[in-house]
Amino acid sequence: MGYHSTTVKSKWVKTKWLLKKATIRKYVPRTLRFNQSNLRSMLSQYSTVYFKPTGGTGGFNINRIKKLESGYQIQHNAKKSRYATVKLLHGQLKKRTAGQSYLLQKGIQLAAVNGRPFDIRVMVQKSNSGVWKCTAIFTKIGMPGKVATNYHQGGEVGYFRQTLSKAGFSQNMIDQKEKELKKLGKSVGRLFDKHSSGFRELGLDIALDKKGKAWILEVNTRPQFYPLKQMKDKGMYRSIMSYAKQYGRKR
Repeated sequence: MGYHSTTVKSKWVKTKWLLKKATIRKYVPRTLRFNQSNLRSMLSQYSTVYFKPTGGTGGFNINRIKKLESGYQIQHNAKKSRYATVKLLHGQLKKRTAGQSYLLQKGIQLAAVNGRPFDIRVMVQKSNSGVWKCTAIFTKIGMPGKVATNYHQGGEVGYFRQTLSKAGFSQNMIDQKEKELKKLGKSVGRLFDKHSSGFRELGLDIALDKKGKAWILEVNTRPQFYPLKQMKDKGMYRSIMSYAKQYGRKR
């Protein structure tokens, strides 16, 4: 890795940090550790629940569980399978954990552009003077029918304002969201600093639901920059890299 910025792999640890601060807690979708009683409880409340590895990255191994009129459906990438009861569903999911720890998270119905769901990446970086700054905000637009929007999963990178405008949000709403998300990114940076030292960069994955409410899906402590190189306008990539050089990150 070769540069100095603290990494925290466990999504569970990061979720617990986020839940500690009241102003941030409201952005966190309900998240529980995976076991049979938590699975029952989540499915009694929500029609869609995500099942994801506590330590996974890049959108790999994320499964979407949907309540059907009778039974349940698991979707991984584009592959779907059905189970009649929670007990059978739990048995199948347990097999998929292969002994690793997994989380259950309330499913957010993502806002979409032409039927393609998208989420938002908010990049914050800390300068040498110790101040968190939002250096980029862009969208990741998923492939229709895929579970994750990640670049690895065939998603593409989009401009924040353009994507939201295509999704039907007003200019006024887009201005408000941009302000809100930049502020949120910086406050998550400051919160993480309270729990551990050495953070220099964070990438927040934010979902906007159909009403435009923002939800933190995940905070990445080792965010990827290369998708930004694919954009026509290299301004965001350059801005991120100028900060990254301060802590020795080359790409």
